[in-house]
Amino acid sequence: MADEIWVDVGAVAELAGRAVQMVRVHQARVALTHKDGEFGAISGVCNHAGGPLGHGMLEGDFVTCPWHYWKFHRVTGAGEPGFEDDQVPAYDVRVENGRVLVNATPRIKRHKRYHAPHPVGRAPKREPGPIRVLGLSTTAMTAGHPRYSTSEDLLDHALRSCGEGETRLLKVRDLSFRACEGFYSKSAHACTWPCSITQMDPDDQMDRVYEGVVHWADVILVATPIRWGAASGLYYKMIERMNCIQNQETIANRHLLRNKVAGFIITGGQDNVQAVAGQMLGFFAEIGCQFPQFPYVAHSRGWSAEDMENNERYVMESKALHEGAAALVRRCVAMAKVMIETTLGEGALVGGGRKGHELDTRAQLHMSRAAGRENQSET
Repeated sequence: MADEIWVDVGAVAELAGRAVQMVRVHQARVALTHKDGEFGAISGVCNHAGGPLGHGMLEGDFVTCPWHYWKFHRVTGAGEPGFEDDQVPAYDVRVENGRVLVNATPRIKRHKRYHAPHPVGRAPKREPGPIRVLGLSTTAMTAGHPRYSTSEDLLDHALRSCGEGETRLLKVRDLSFRACEGFYSKSAHACTWPCSITQMDPDDQMDRVYEGVVHWADVILVATPIRWGAASGLYYKMIERMNCIQNQETIANRHLLRNKVAGFIITGGQDNVQAVAGQMLGFFAEIGCQFPQFPYVAHSRGWSAEDMENNERYVMESKALHEGAAALVRRCVAMAKVMIETTLGEGALVGGGRKGHELDTRAQLHMSRAAGRENQSET
């Protein structure tokens, strides 16, 4: 056609050496592929979260997005089998005089198949009712062989001593969920809410934590043992998956947690209580929680106290520790009431996350301009 504009993107000898690569066709990013001597070209922007398809890999005839592994046919742009109508723009390609030319106008436009939003992705809204206290136990133990846990004992006692409102105990060890797979390490915008693992894997049970923390609880009471001077590995596995909550503050200026209060129960046979408490306070502060006075209760018998049977007995029989745990939850509930019944206004939440700093505005501006130009060129 007379109005066709073909763009030279490089030499065949150079471009044929890679199965997938990103090239520029005017303002559009295009994923150029090469297989069995034939070139293909589709949009370099994934339908899911805008991931860079041109930096992905070729699996058969499908380009796999490096962010969350969505797949699109390298020539037609159609989604993988079962998702064919989830389509990215596809471009005509031809070779002339040893050069690769791509038509600047896509022959097929972008089509996004409707995907029902995940239930935990709904807008957070506190429903009327009494104060709600969520207990999160992060002690691990052998399935089918329960044992006594000092931290869980104090957490359970705190919930039973709440005196008012509703309580739930969530034993994180009972949940089957994948560890964080580092989407944020690929790009800040690759870390989505809800977590991409939660969106893609219906068997991943981290949604129970998200539901409780974001949508249900007013008070989040976390209990952990001390393991080698740190919180439990299960605690860290959980909060790494909760990083998507904090990232919404930085990336989208979206406040998922409002008027939430956190408190902590920390026990261990050896010391390092204050370091563990400090790390926990730091994380929950970054996702938007507030704290009562004296926000944690802790117990440790010291470096040389390896007689764990005596440690368990001490906690079991300690009236002071159990009263302390009960007082902690009551302080948290009182603080939650203050948070819910009064407000500092929307301005109090501006600039949350990353110690009040946003992403580099130059990078943000560049990304938004690039996205606008590409959308314009694909329509």
